[in-house]
Amino acid sequence: MQTSSATYSHAAIRDIVGGQAGAYEKVLTDARDMAISEMTNEAAARGANAIVGVDLDYEVLGDRGSMLMVSANGTAVVVE
Repeated sequence: MQTSSATYSHAAIRDIVGGQAGAYEKVLTDARDMAISEMTNEAAARGANAIVGVDLDYEVLGDRGSMLMVSANGTAVVVE
């Protein structure tokens, strides 16, 4: 099977300076969960029942670092 990939971007991420670390962690968790969910759905649509070699990448984008991109990549497989 082919590698399944999902990406989620979140605009206007809060600045972690000044006590916003909790909000930042929540955005990271939500973005990660969405990327994994999309990857899992794509793998299932291709007939897979498992994903191996999962890699999560986080990247801050935008002129002022105001966007977060989370990529979840893995190999969709059928385990018998």
